[in-house]
Amino acid sequence: MAAKRSSGKGPTTWNDLATETVDKRRQWLHGQNVTQYVPCGIDWDAVAVKPMPLGLDALDAMRSGIRRGYLVVADYVRGELYVMVPIRHGEAFAGIPCVRLLGRGHQVLVPRSPLDGSVAADWVGTPRDLDSPVLVDADRLAARLQDLAPAYAEVMVS
Repeated sequence: MAAKRSSGKGPTTWNDLATETVDKRRQWLHGQNVTQYVPCGIDWDAVAVKPMPLGLDALDAMRSGIRRGYLVVADYVRGELYVMVPIRHGEAFAGIPCVRLLGRGHQVLVPRSPLDGSVAADWVGTPRDLDSPVLVDADRLAARLQDLAPAYAEVMVS
């Protein structure tokens, strides 16, 4: 399933933000690439979504504002998206194809600051404050993923 792209007219989408660009690749090659593993289950849980376009489409379907400063990380090596949600919402994601909840005992590789990043961990959008994170509503994200995941799972199997 192809990811939806903005036509250049209208608002920027999560898919637009995650598009690999020449500038992004240049930053990965010549930047500091400072990333670190951060434990899940303390300040937030991470929803791992593969393929990445499924998670991006779910965020777009939620109409989650790209300027809110949500914690969303793209791993272009694995083709996986990590969306940070409030802790203790694992039941909302149970049984959704292409989705794993990473809670206590897991770690996620994240850029140390909004200016850092690598091909394995790059912010999609710009988080406002890493010490007081803005998290995506878990129930709304789960509902959108539940709606969209079957089509992605079907394509991955065939």
